[in-house]
Amino acid sequence: MSANIESQSGAKDSLLWGLVFIILVAAVVANSLYSELSVAIRAAAVVVALGVAGLLAYQTNKGKNTVAFAKESRLEMRKVVWPNRQEAIQTTLIVLAVTAVVGLFLFMLDGLLVWLVNLVTGV
Repeated sequence: MSANIESQSGAKDSLLWGLVFIILVAAVVANSLYSELSVAIRAAAVVVALGVAGLLAYQTNKGKNTVAFAKESRLEMRKVVWPNRQEAIQTTLIVLAVTAVVGLFLFMLDGLLVWLVNLVTGV
């Protein structure tokens, strides 16, 4: 019984995703075919088509999971402790200093390796 329900749900999802794809393709084609119309009218039509496609996509399992994930992500973003201005400046300066030191080290290592290769090859 459970497998039958899952197959029906999968078929419904496939049908809905097919409709979403058709609506999006139709919006692109219609936007190209009716290029003589006002940009505002074409933009409004594309927005409506995107809205309808979004509503259809939301009816699928993946669509509902995506919306739930977005809501959970928003909640997690509220929990983040953002640095104040002083902490951000200090961290930036530390990153720049470490980058400069590593760059200088790699420059010297490259020079040493070039010198060794020239010594070995006699160039």
